[in-house]
Amino acid sequence: MAAPRMIIPPADPHAAYLAQREAIDAAIRRVLDSGWYILGREVESFEREFAAWLGAAHGIGVANGTDAVELALRSIGVGPGDEVIAPAHTATATIAAIEHAGAVPVLVDIEAETFGLDPEKVQATVRARAASRRLKAIVVVHLYGHPARIDELARIAREHDLRLIEDCAQAHGGRWMGQAVGTLGDVAAFSFYPTKNLGALGDGGAVVTGDSDVAARLRQLREYGWRERYRSDEPGINSRLDEMQAAILRAKLGRLSEDNGRRRAIAARYDATLRACGIVPPVVRVGAVHAYHQYAVLHPDRERWRAELRAHDVGSAVLYPLALHQQAAYAARLPVGVGGLATSERVCREVLCLPVHPQLEEHEIEAVARAVAATVATGR
Repeated sequence: MAAPRMIIPPADPHAAYLAQREAIDAAIRRVLDSGWYILGREVESFEREFAAWLGAAHGIGVANGTDAVELALRSIGVGPGDEVIAPAHTATATIAAIEHAGAVPVLVDIEAETFGLDPEKVQATVRARAASRRLKAIVVVHLYGHPARIDELARIAREHDLRLIEDCAQAHGGRWMGQAVGTLGDVAAFSFYPTKNLGALGDGGAVVTGDSDVAARLRQLREYGWRERYRSDEPGINSRLDEMQAAILRAKLGRLSEDNGRRRAIAARYDATLRACGIVPPVVRVGAVHAYHQYAVLHPDRERWRAELRAHDVGSAVLYPLALHQQAAYAARLPVGVGGLATSERVCREVLCLPVHPQLEEHEIEAVARAVAATVATGR
């Protein structure tokens, strides 16, 4: 019987565990031996260390990235009936979190080059909705690891007295003009889902802010609105990063910069291959540092290309196959910003993500590059 074919996976959290197995196992043992499993020293230490790694004043651990976005919104006063601008091309979690906060997502189109919100369309949408006075915030998603045009979006937010929330679930280590994403808005949300650049061995998330009052409110909101135990000052939720995941994240944080560097080196190899084939690689704006959570390429015949890559034993991922307004849960229900959502729709039809995780071995990177060279130009 023939051995099964080994497909190079687009992500491999098990390999990430094996790469740091000794440190992770020691962290787990430390928690088990401590006898303290919720909101203890590991969470406090990770919050402090992660904030310091970003250059932020405060980090607040929560249960997952979706909760992080919701609590970020609630912590700065966004709630029922408010409107929040968000991209139509993002993970469902972004939009679900806005609705969990009681607010209404207003879907605005993206730019194809870096997959972030299109500032011109955001500006037009803000002006068009000004009369209602319901618009309160902009959620900026640094999709795939490239910083959105945060400087322009921040300017728009300031001019119109809007709050700016960064969704950094895919951008741990991304930077703009030397400053870490997550420190460029009023408050930022991170996910530590196992496939993220900094991934737990389960769910986890964090909210980051430079405002001590916002940080204090976040700590209340994540635990039933308690200022002191069993006394709720306002309605909150149960969203606590547990000690085990915090300890694992502490073990992995020390290697995150190195791993991100490895991602960038792999991306450079793919860039050279694509250019040799006459294909434009992912754009990196001047002043930006790409975190390369995903190596996202657009191809007009994506499904054929994906099948051909798999025939060469190369896996890939489609993030995401449908824009939010195309999904049954949201279709014809959410308001759409000025200019429509044509770019989001095209990107969803064409985007394909190649393996770029730091545990790829040299022979696997070469295999991906060879497969890309053999298949990418066909049919263009």
